Amino acid sequence: MGLTPEDVEKQIENFRNGFPKTRLVDAATVDNGGIVRMSDKEINRYADSYEKLSQGKKILKFVPASGAATRMFKDLYAFSSTYFGVANNFEKEFPSVKEFLQNIRRFAFFEDLQACMKKSDLDFGDYMDRGDFTTIINYLLKEQYLGYGSLPKGLLKFHRYGEISRTPLEEHIVEGANYACSSDNVVRLHFTVSPEHKALFKKKIAEVKRFYESNFNITLNISFSEQKHYTDTIAVDEYNEPIRDDNGRLVFRPAGHGALIENLNECRADIIFVKNIDNVVPDWMKHTTIIYKKVIAGLLLELQQQNFAYLQQLSQKPEKKDIQKIARFAKEKLHITLPTDFNKQEQKEQIALLQQKMNRPMRVCGMVKNQGEPGGGPFFTENSHGIKSLQVVETAQINRKDPVQEAILASATHFNPVDLVCSTKDYRGRYFDLRNYVDPATGFISKKTKGAVTLKSQELPGLWNGAMAEWITIFVEVPLATFNPVKTVNDLLRKEHLEN
Repeated sequence: MGLTPEDVEKQIENFRNGFPKTRLVDAATVDNGGIVRMSDKEINRYADSYEKLSQGKKILKFVPASGAATRMFKDLYAFSSTYFGVANNFEKEFPSVKEFLQNIRRFAFFEDLQACMKKSDLDFGDYMDRGDFTTIINYLLKEQYLGYGSLPKGLLKFHRYGEISRTPLEEHIVEGANYACSSDNVVRLHFTVSPEHKALFKKKIAEVKRFYESNFNITLNISFSEQKHYTDTIAVDEYNEPIRDDNGRLVFRPAGHGALIENLNECRADIIFVKNIDNVVPDWMKHTTIIYKKVIAGLLLELQQQNFAYLQQLSQKPEKKDIQKIARFAKEKLHITLPTDFNKQEQKEQIALLQQKMNRPMRVCGMVKNQGEPGGGPFFTENSHGIKSLQVVETAQINRKDPVQEAILASATHFNPVDLVCSTKDYRGRYFDLRNYVDPATGFISKKTKGAVTLKSQELPGLWNGAMAEWITIFVEVPLATFNPVKTVNDLLRKEHLEN
């Protein structure tokens, strides 16, 4: 797997000692300057900046897409294992299944389900009329039929356009054509996929590539990668002893999204957009998403341009007044914390410090107003060395027993929708090794019970959490309309996912 015994021993130490909790200093908000809110004038300016400054640059859209759709259908699985067509009042126990069945004809995959049943000489209408809902659900989910329960989320039909339907994979292609097209008309997309799904993704691309290329007058350059096995972590029991499977082999588990920093590190582009596979909308809803993608990328490119100019200046022994100007930019625009005694330091020390703090990968992250969604949010944090920085922090990383930390968490106004644009090159045009900007002390331990055995596994916080902890980070408020993930199948019944 590419792991050394020392790597595994370190992982076991993490189980024994636990991960330190992230120390929150304050929630990042618009009021305290932690989140940038744009005026209409600024929105237009940064969208224009993106069009100008992206000329000649290589643009890439990076989409984590390894998840299977199983969790989307959790309620349907639970229902089909307990309901056998008897006249019990299942609506009270499974209201979500009732909603699903009442609206089943509205889903983009309905015609495929109907055709799949017809192949077995089953009439969908008959089975609905007599209340044999388990058979219908089995035909949707089981691998020998439509197989939606085991397919990757990216290959399910999400949206209907008259007679045709689109998968999230295709919606990302259309998005890419609208804001991630390089000046050579090439749209580059990179999907991280599970090994068992790679062939299915490639098959789908082969089916639709020519259609989208001719429709949008683009050339598609689509690549795939899998999570690296050497990022997997060992599983242990409740006594922190390694668990072995029935064949006596050690059990390892994927370490979550944070491991994808290895995949991002191998991507070669000037501008990289990052967005989850299930956060897509039909065309009539795309306008806001496209505008704000250009806006956050325009801000990134403007800041990068100024940052690179200042780094160039720092390499040429600038005067004192120039150093002060650069330090102000670092603090006010890049949210870089400088030591309190910075102004008393020797010029040589000041230059070295600014170079070290400013010559890093940069990300601009869209943030939406809180809607009670689970997951991470934007905060000012302080590390063990007392250095403050802006971070995306998961709830699991916070000490919920500390009333001060809990109060800061409760004061958060915004939520992380995973809407990033990244720059991974330095001012000389060389790619950073992104593994050097990870906080290895971030992570959390999850427990699962399998029979009588308690299994503990380690997860790294997401790609946008600990894996980017040492990046230059800027947060921007984006509208809620840019965030429409599909976590359950019934989310596809929300107006944002239906035909206009």
